[in-house]
Amino acid sequence: MFQRLKDNYANWVILIGGIILLLEVFVFNPGIIFSFFIAIGMIYFSRQGQKGKMGKLLFWIGLFILFISIFNMFTFKFLVISIVIYYIIIYLKKNKASESIMPIVKEKKQSTDTSEIVIKKPFFQNQLFQRNETPDHVYEWNDINIQAGISDTVIDLSYTVLPAGETVIFIKNMVGNVKIYVPYDIEASVHHSVLFGSYNIFGEQESHVINRNIQIRPSTFDSAETRVKIFTSFATGNLEVKRI
Repeated sequence: MFQRLKDNYANWVILIGGIILLLEVFVFNPGIIFSFFIAIGMIYFSRQGQKGKMGKLLFWIGLFILFISIFNMFTFKFLVISIVIYYIIIYLKKNKASESIMPIVKEKKQSTDTSEIVIKKPFFQNQLFQRNETPDHVYEWNDINIQAGISDTVIDLSYTVLPAGETVIFIKNMVGNVKIYVPYDIEASVHHSVLFGSYNIFGEQESHVINRNIQIRPSTFDSAETRVKIFTSFATGNLEVKRI
């Protein structure tokens, strides 16, 4: 029952938050879209075209405008208040439940399940600003599934041994560049989604891409003994996937 209450609350918050966001963007405060485009554009051009002090200045001004725009949105305030109310409800429910806990003794049954649960430490952690990069020496491979804020990611597969079968790399980035180096003896497919940016995937390249989905894979991918699927999704940034 408590789990159903949490699920219903989350569903209502998402539904109401979505309606408020649409009303705020298209009815009450349409200028917020312009602020977002200005902020993201300044951050993008600071990382691509501008270097030195001017690039840093554009980056921090764009980041400041982006944060101020988000914090001033009524939708953001609604979500913050909803999260606070959510944790208050959980706290009150736990306190109430702790007062009425009765011990239940059950006969222990012999388990017939001999499988073990293996918990592995992820190779990368979600980062807001810090750069993700594989080491420049031999390392043990783990599938990658990360979300990054404003940061760059470099993955070099030449220093590891991928297991036979299918390997997955999933990277979701707000702003930043991703470089992935794939050995010649490994087949790779790339599924890339970007709002603003550019890509260079095995020699296929395009700059100034706006709101595109790109899928590139070799004809021999499915029959390869070792293959890697690469999924990337950016708000703005550059993707480079090349052979080494």
